[in-house]
This record gives sequence, structure tokens and C-alpha cells, in this order.
Amino acid sequence: MGRILIVEDEPQLLRAMRINLRSRGHEVRTAVDGGHALTEAASHPPDLVVLDLGLPDLDGIDVIRGLRGWTRVPIIVLSGRTSGHDKIAALDAGADDYVTKPFSVEELLARIRAVTRRSGGAETGPVITIGRHRIDFAAKAVTVLPDPPASPGAAETAGADGTAGADGTAGADGSASSDGSALPPELVRLTPTEWSLLAVLVREPGKLISSRALLDQVWGPGHADDTSSLRLYVNRLRRKLELDPSRPRHLTTEPGMGYRYQP
Repeated sequence: MGRILIVEDEPQLLRAMRINLRSRGHEVRTAVDGGHALTEAASHPPDLVVLDLGLPDLDGIDVIRGLRGWTRVPIIVLSGRTSGHDKIAALDAGADDYVTKPFSVEELLARIRAVTRRSGGAETGPVITIGRHRIDFAAKAVTVLPDPPASPGAAETAGADGTAGADGTAGADGSASSDGSALPPELVRLTPTEWSLLAVLVREPGKLISSRALLDQVWGPGHADDTSSLRLYVNRLRRKLELDPSRPRHLTTEPGMGYRYQP
């Protein structure tokens, strides 16, 4: 599962769910009322919605109907309403599951897994290339692409530096096997925070994203001034993905403004 939108007006419960879901690698966005939820879902389409019915502006049933007007995203209702009428109304409006408060985090995670299986999982995420790195957001995998095989002429004329022999064996970098075929690609590991930051950047190719917007989307409200953490994680991504981290071509900085992903 990728991005989860939590719609909940109780601050403590919202914070607890956000922390627990993020700790398990999910990207989490939040809304505290129905209008905000519909706007958030339209501007940043989620892979799953966790929705409280008792919202301060709109009834949760109306939010479900509003979402179902344009998306089939899985919706899990969280509600203190225990009557059968409320459950039927939510399911008839288009909800995929109904969880009654109070509930445990483990139960919610199990419901998320079950709904994801029934819906066929999240939509396939993009696959992009940064330098020699192939990044698959659906599989959460980064691989280093092998160097292209040397031409026969180059192999035959290789010198004493050991980069290739006339028989096609690999040189010191180990980029080819003894029969001249490429070795399996190397994996690069990203942390959940690095995945979240990279996902926000690549969703808007070529667009400048302000530091404040990145901090809000990746770290959440209350971290708008933590620019040192943002710089640290951008630099970590560059060291892992850019061919020359000191002169990045794909994850660039606009001084005093923000960052940009250049395809």
C-alpha cells in the first residue's frame, strides 16, 4: 500500500494512526473534515481512505458518495456508530469495510491488508530511471542497472587495465560474468522517509516543490521549520541515486525556494 488518507477530527486518534501507519512504511496524509478530505483526495489521490463518519462539516456518508463519484479507491470506515442502519448506509454508499470504535491498530492493519487483497492492491506505481538506477514505486525496489556490454571490438582490444579480456570475462568492476553476460542488478535500499520524499518529488516532474510543502507532506504538520532534516534526506537520496551527488542532475535545489525532480 502506498498513500493512505486518514479523515478523522479527533487529534489524539489521528496522531496515533498517522504514527503507526508511517512506522510501517505507508505514506500518510490527513484531513480533519469532509471538505478537506474531498479536496485532499482530488489533489493527491490516495491508495486507500480511512474515514470517520462523525465529521464537523459533512456526514461521512456524504464524503463516501463524493469520492465514489470519481474513484474506486478502497474506503474503510472508522466510527463510534454501532447501529446496523449506519453500517448498511456506509456500505451501500460505497465503503469497503466498517470498523467500530474502539479498535486496535493491529485490527486496522489487518483490515487494510484484507481490503487491499480484495481490491487487487494499489494501482501500479510509476517506474522511473535516475542515472543508472531503476526505481519501481509499486515494488518499493531500487536497482542499479548493469553497464551495457562492451562491443566485440572493444573487448578484443582491451589493454592491461583488466576491464575486459578477449574472452569476454569481467574486469575489476565485476560488471560481467565469465561468459560475458551481465550480472544481476544490485539493490539499493531506501528508508521509508526516503521513499516518501522521493515519491512526493517524482509525482510532479519538473515542478518546483517548496521546502514547506515537502516537510508537510513527508513529516507532517508541525515540522515546517525543520529544513535541516529535509536537506539531510535530499542529500542522502542524491548519494544513493545520482551519478555525481555533488552536481545532481535529477534531484535539484532552487536555493531559498525548494526542490525539483528533473526527469
